[in-house]
Amino acid sequence: MTPLAPPWPFTGREDELESARRCLAAGRPGLVVTGPAGCGRTRLAAEAVRGTEHATVTGTPGARGIRYAAFAHLLPGTATPHEALQRLAAVRLLVVDDAHLLDDASAALVHQLAAYGRTRLLVLATDGTRAPEAITRLWTGDLLPRLALRPLPKEATARLLDSGGTPLDPLTVTRLHRLARGDLGLLRDLLEAVRAGGRLTAVPGTDTSAWRGPVPVTAALRERTAPALDRGCPREREALDRLALAEPAPLDTGLFDAGVLERLEADDLIEVDASGAVRLAHPLHGAVLRATVGRLRARRLAAAPEDRALVVKAETAALGRRIDEDDVRDLPTPVGEWLLAEGAPVPPAYAAVRARFARLRGELRDAASWARQAPHDPACRTELALATAQSGAVPEGTPDRTRTAGTPTSVWNAAARGDLTAALDALAALRDGDAYDAVRLGQPERVLGRLRPGSVFAAHADALARRDGPALDRAAEALRERGFLLFAAEAYAQAAHVHRDPSAARTARTRAVALARRCQGARTPALSGLVLGELTARQRQIVTLAATGLTNRQIAERLTLSVRTVGNHLYSAYTRLGTGGDRGALPWLTETADGHAG
Repeated sequence: MTPLAPPWPFTGREDELESARRCLAAGRPGLVVTGPAGCGRTRLAAEAVRGTEHATVTGTPGARGIRYAAFAHLLPGTATPHEALQRLAAVRLLVVDDAHLLDDASAALVHQLAAYGRTRLLVLATDGTRAPEAITRLWTGDLLPRLALRPLPKEATARLLDSGGTPLDPLTVTRLHRLARGDLGLLRDLLEAVRAGGRLTAVPGTDTSAWRGPVPVTAALRERTAPALDRGCPREREALDRLALAEPAPLDTGLFDAGVLERLEADDLIEVDASGAVRLAHPLHGAVLRATVGRLRARRLAAAPEDRALVVKAETAALGRRIDEDDVRDLPTPVGEWLLAEGAPVPPAYAAVRARFARLRGELRDAASWARQAPHDPACRTELALATAQSGAVPEGTPDRTRTAGTPTSVWNAAARGDLTAALDALAALRDGDAYDAVRLGQPERVLGRLRPGSVFAAHADALARRDGPALDRAAEALRERGFLLFAAEAYAQAAHVHRDPSAARTARTRAVALARRCQGARTPALSGLVLGELTARQRQIVTLAATGLTNRQIAERLTLSVRTVGNHLYSAYTRLGTGGDRGALPWLTETADGHAG
């Protein structure tokens, strides 16, 4: 028997956990937690009630016709509603898992407990499913507050995957996150399939492993996708197979029947973008379909090599246009994903534009990984050097300053060394297209008039030159809306220093920290001012220990303080740092401060 994999550490839901614990505190009625399948509702509930006496009931699909089926271990099936309420009066806290699957009598009892009982409730339900009205009325009727979970974000997924042993390269993390779509059970299935199949290979020059090539389609993955992909209509299945082998496909090729596509779109199996290209809605579906289609059918339906070359070129051009339009918001890139899935060589032009697009979005590790796909290409070498330097490290083998003077790489290598004077000197020789670096380094006066009028970059430069905090906030938000998360974090960090209103400064700092945490380890001069220096010596000591993962009680024991004193110091530190009580931000803040001090 294969041993069960140990549970992943609880991560990425710290704020939601704190909200749940507050709602379950004495005197509170409880909470409803909803979210998509696999988002971690049950794990959140387990953490919220850990160490607390409670009872649990669970809805079951096949038991909806059985009265009080979920409460069978607590109630006799013959109990009247009044008797049921009386018997459950002694239960202080009741966890109701899969509440959308409850039988009608159990659902009505839960509603009655919320309306008239003294039992605190933690009710968990899945989005997109039909739940009994008695359950939905818990939040629509304002009986209980509702906490709606969103899929786990990419940075939290990366932390989970890092906890599982061998570090994975960023493109592998991104691919797993994209395939799982926030379903943690599916994420585990995928990771185990990749490892069991021996699909991980070492990435030269790093301590990470990469997964390239097709998805190893296991029985578990087939079982997950079967309800959606088992289509009774042969023409629908052929359309899905064709897309799996040749997406994205233009609508006007005559390859698809309009009625078939409409049915598939209605069932959320395909998507059609603004340009008229159609693709599969879930990336895992393509992997499963490709693994099950026969060779002759695949040969008939697959795109010709010349067609694939054209779509690679088209996607390269689309990414370049978005960069030119100062818009790097998330863009579907099925061609790039196909290249990785097939383990096919990545054309240097495509690798370079993907690296630049990722770097401008603040996804520095992704940028470095894409640049490594074509290591001999000059543009890729430049992107790799920039991504590395803006992560706070000077790339190995970097040429001396005189040989790289006047290049963006020379600016950021100097900044990574902590030599801002050399970085600013190198800016003088840069062409206009790289002038924005001066704004990021806090010297907007050097480039006023050189940035395109009306652009988000010109607005940032003007606001910083005038030391206008509100205008910097607006510039930062405009940058964020266009996908420039690192630039937005830097603008908010600069705003935190120039705001005269302490509350506005704290808000700007909070936003800077939140955005910087999404930028995959970015360490730039603007971010280095995000400030442990505002704390007292004792606060810095406690925050540094908390950043290592120690609990309040462990910190108290180490420093011979009371737990209450530690909590008070942390609360004051959170207020000054503007983290809003986000303990997950502390490692980032302490690392930034240490790097700045050095």
